[in-house]
Amino acid sequence: MAGLGKLTTGERGEGQVQKKVFYGWYVVAAAFFTFGLAVGWPYYNISFFYDYFEKTFGWSKAQITFGFPLAAVLTLWVGPVLIPRFSPRKLIVVGTGLTCLAFLGFGNMGANVYIYWALWVVYTVGYLLSGPIPHQVIISQWFRAKRGRAMGVLYVGVGLVGFLGSFVVKPLTEGTNFHIALMVMGVTVLLAWPLALLVHRDRPAEKGLYPDGADAPPAEIAVQSHSFRFLLSRYPFWLLLIGSACSIGSIGAVNFHMKFVFLDQMTISPQDPRFQPLLNSTWRAASMIILASSIAGRLVIGTLFDKLNKKLVMMGSYFLSALTIPILLTVRPPETPWVFSLLFGFAMGADYMLIPLMAAELYGVNSLARCMAIILPVNTITQTWFPYLVSLIRQSFGTYSVAMGIVVFGVALMSGVAIALLPMRERERAALLAQPSKAAAER
Repeated sequence: MAGLGKLTTGERGEGQVQKKVFYGWYVVAAAFFTFGLAVGWPYYNISFFYDYFEKTFGWSKAQITFGFPLAAVLTLWVGPVLIPRFSPRKLIVVGTGLTCLAFLGFGNMGANVYIYWALWVVYTVGYLLSGPIPHQVIISQWFRAKRGRAMGVLYVGVGLVGFLGSFVVKPLTEGTNFHIALMVMGVTVLLAWPLALLVHRDRPAEKGLYPDGADAPPAEIAVQSHSFRFLLSRYPFWLLLIGSACSIGSIGAVNFHMKFVFLDQMTISPQDPRFQPLLNSTWRAASMIILASSIAGRLVIGTLFDKLNKKLVMMGSYFLSALTIPILLTVRPPETPWVFSLLFGFAMGADYMLIPLMAAELYGVNSLARCMAIILPVNTITQTWFPYLVSLIRQSFGTYSVAMGIVVFGVALMSGVAIALLPMRERERAALLAQPSKAAAER
């Protein structure tokens, strides 16, 4: 009989296998799907229905794109007040439930634009609760050395589910109607529930583990969580906030207006019976290429973030995103916009996930929830209000050349400049500055 303090050969083999399969990767796999269902499926495909809203309800482009900006302002309090207080996996369950309710409402609404805007408020609360922040916090708690790669895999879920959604939305809408398609989208979001409840764990300690499956906790775990006041007093935090807001705002403008840009630049007459099918096909092709390319961007940039200078990786991604905007204006549908879609998708895929990675790098994983509780709502405002501003500029000038070619391009360039100004020793400085307050609190 083997001694109690020793393992047999079979037991050692079993232990080695168990050690190789770090539970954090199961969490990543579950988050891959829950994040895709919570964000990728609804967010990246809702714009497909904008021209249907325009034709069916007689709303203007400005009215259609005003719902999300209005909701972003009305829900600004959700991030700081609610998110740091509750379990991330429980937030995912509640948030996806609200997203489902919003899409059921979109599918059943009439021509009352105020109801449409109210449904955007419900959707935005669901997005804030179940979207980037809880997933970013969970993954950042489970990984340190491989955080970039794990976050890259997480964000692939958004791209892949959104990519597959492009195959579903068009035939589903054309085979039934846009009302049914929207309701189907809402119900399928609830597939995130069993994974969030049964697989997700907020941190490795719940399984008796350390990040990355290491034998000892990383020093990062001991770094105290910074207060909201402290974060807002640090100029590097403001640079990250401004840079991310500019980048996400410009990306939001492209995502919201891409189909309208294609519509303006179509080379066939609107009276041609092929016009709407060709417009839909161009949008679907571009969306699929963008989302497929974003998968490569997330995996490549996530790996590079773990290995190279983090500021240079983020800065390069932001400048690449800016350079794709002039390319968009050269597209002439119904030709497939390969160059724009490939480059924009690659940059877009990286841009979103780099924000929490840099926030954790600057202020530690224990401050990530507070960092993102400020950054995400502000980013959501620029992501939503900026497209609305673009709508107004487009309406004034009658073309997207000024709105996209000058305004959006300029704002996107500002994002790269802000990141270029980041000091990369901010974590050490922040930790030193926080020590006196910690000692005072202990006394």
